[in-house]
Amino acid sequence: MLKIGVLGAGHLGKIHINCIKQLPIYDFVGFYDQDENTAKNVAQSLQVNYFSSIDELIDSVDVVDIVTPTVSHFECASLALKKGKHVFIEKPVVATVEEANKLIVLAEEAGVKVQVGHVERFNPAYIAAKPYINAPLFIEAHRLALFNPRGTDVPVVLDLMVHDIDIILDVIKSPIKNISVSGVSIVSPTPDITNARIEFENGSVANLTASRISLKNMRKHRIFQKDAYITVDFLDKKSDVVRINDVEGEADPLAMTIDLANGTTKQITIEQAQVTPINAILTELESFNKAIVNNTMPPVTIHDGVQALKVCYMILEELDKHQKLIQNHLK
Repeated sequence: MLKIGVLGAGHLGKIHINCIKQLPIYDFVGFYDQDENTAKNVAQSLQVNYFSSIDELIDSVDVVDIVTPTVSHFECASLALKKGKHVFIEKPVVATVEEANKLIVLAEEAGVKVQVGHVERFNPAYIAAKPYINAPLFIEAHRLALFNPRGTDVPVVLDLMVHDIDIILDVIKSPIKNISVSGVSIVSPTPDITNARIEFENGSVANLTASRISLKNMRKHRIFQKDAYITVDFLDKKSDVVRINDVEGEADPLAMTIDLANGTTKQITIEQAQVTPINAILTELESFNKAIVNNTMPPVTIHDGVQALKVCYMILEELDKHQKLIQNHLK
């Protein structure tokens, strides 16, 4: 049984601790949080052990689960990797592309498993929809959230849009050709709402919008491909598949049909993908255990996490140009 410890006992850290406690494949050793009062309160409320230092925790485990603020990811992961520990690290993998490149080297030198916490890969709606997704031509992604001060230490691209970037890179296997971006800062120093249009070399296009100042929550992808339209509702855990097929012979009188100008008739069918309820965080932590035990590739590798981060910074670079245009216009 793999011994595991958690670094960080904030909102998400506590969720990870509770999930790990439910998994008999792990021996949960304890956690560390730099805030001593937080550590004591969490230890008491969750009835778990806490460590007085990062080094003490790392030395006591086989697996380190990093759920600290993004700015400390690289430091924590470096310490664990240099001691030969397997690392699960929340998204975004680290704070900068430079740190990401260094982390890849450290992981390769350590010869251990590293998985990045892009939890939407384990969303049951996405799992149900993925078999239907084949060479998407256009993807519309919306990730809208009510304002929450937690997370405003980083741009909305790194806080929210990174989820959708990872999913899009998972289904569109093509280099990026061009990115155009716009965004606006409303309540925080960095843009709170951002739109990015990503054009890929294979002709596919993804249009992403992320906002942390919305009046409602939404996490939805609309995927268009030849003869099909797929919706994935990451929030309500639903997925619909709309198919458009040629009618051979006589059309089903009960089916929806459309007559095209060229004289052909298409038949429309709507299918709800079979969604099996799961706890996504628990499932991703379970998958990491399997990758270690079976010596297989984690479902979300460090390279996946780094690639998503690099696209985030491509967007941020374009966003900076857009912000300068706005500032010049307002002068």
